[in-house]
Amino acid sequence: MAEELRLAIASDVDIVHAREKGRELAAAHGFTLGDQTVIATAISEVARNILLYARRGEVRIRPATDTGRDGLVVIAEDHGPGIRDIAQALQDGFSTSGGLGLGLPGARRLMDDFDLKSAPGQGTTVTMAKWKRSHG
Repeated sequence: MAEELRLAIASDVDIVHAREKGRELAAAHGFTLGDQTVIATAISEVARNILLYARRGEVRIRPATDTGRDGLVVIAEDHGPGIRDIAQALQDGFSTSGGLGLGLPGARRLMDDFDLKSAPGQGTTVTMAKWKRSHG
């Protein structure tokens, strides 16, 4: 399997580092500058949620191929308090931290695939992917 980056998230510096590494990996795999920015932004949003709600966790980024498409998969995982109401958490404007409530819904809109698994007391795992666009 291709290289996978494993990035610990426990501080604001870690969020910036994860964002930069995501952009670098996207560039190395031929994503457009626009898609590099989209991937970096989505990584930043889910990493910030890790820090905000669980205090620590991990972001993994790896190249992937699915039915002939090449892309990047990002997995953000923590063992924090979990999300009680996933549907509500994915609505624009919903926040339990006093923020704007745009992190998870924004990441979902930015990426091509988005899956969130969580339960109270069991942490949260966000799996998302961005696929390279064909130029043909």
